Amino acid sequence: MNKQDLVLQLANKEQLTQKKADEIVSTTLESIMKALSKGEKVTLVGFGTFEARKRKERKGRNPKTGEEIQIPASIAPKFSAGKQFKSSVNRK
Repeated sequence: MNKQDLVLQLANKEQLTQKKADEIVSTTLESIMKALSKGEKVTLVGFGTFEARKRKERKGRNPKTGEEIQIPASIAPKFSAGKQFKSSVNRK
């Protein structure tokens, strides 16, 4: 499923136009990204938690040349699935 599939599913289920459904999905995603960029944690009970994690500077290797390189420190987004989400994925 991609964003457009999600938009179509939302539009059909809630009897919205595709444009309105796209605005809702886009606003939701933008809000999550904005909160993470401020260092906030976003928790959707039953679904999961989004947070920004700091990664330290570290050494790595260029896979093409084998040369050692320095990988700079960065902040990376992380998602942890909630209990309800995990159990729905593991149902058989």
